[in-house]
Amino acid sequence: MPEIAIVVGNPNPNSRTREAAEHLAKRIATLSGLPIAPTIDLIDHADGLFQWQSPALEELTARVAASRLAIFASPTYKASYTGLLKAFLDRYPTHGLSGVTAVPLFTMGSPHHTLAVEFTLRPLLVELAASTPTSGLSLDTSDYDQWDAALEKWVDRHRDVLNAVLGTPAAG
Repeated sequence: MPEIAIVVGNPNPNSRTREAAEHLAKRIATLSGLPIAPTIDLIDHADGLFQWQSPALEELTARVAASRLAIFASPTYKASYTGLLKAFLDRYPTHGLSGVTAVPLFTMGSPHHTLAVEFTLRPLLVELAASTPTSGLSLDTSDYDQWDAALEKWVDRHRDVLNAVLGTPAAG
């Protein structure tokens, strides 16, 4: 069954970036009824990311490519995503994410980087032929205590689009 995949490119294991992505996935799962696959925390696979022949990473990239929706989450580093996430996405051929609805998510230390998710990660996902019908999501780490409200607001704003692309019934 198609599922929701979560890919986290934070160099810190069990990071707030991962927490945000998993909370977003739960909200989308509640809306769509899709199951959530186990989170792919790329720091757990860092040693294999730069080995072109890696059966473990081949399995993970195949799982993400087969998902219905994938959340790609990264902290903002130098106004962009991390090398971990880039190395993972570089494993896909052109059009390797065709058929996947992708949600780019950044955590950031400064609101000056709010648009970085749109200008850096979204174009890479589009290059891989993922559909990105919603805006990306940027969460300021200084507003950590307000992330739940921000996630709920983002889902509410994109509810109709998510329902349409995931084939779930519109709220009545």
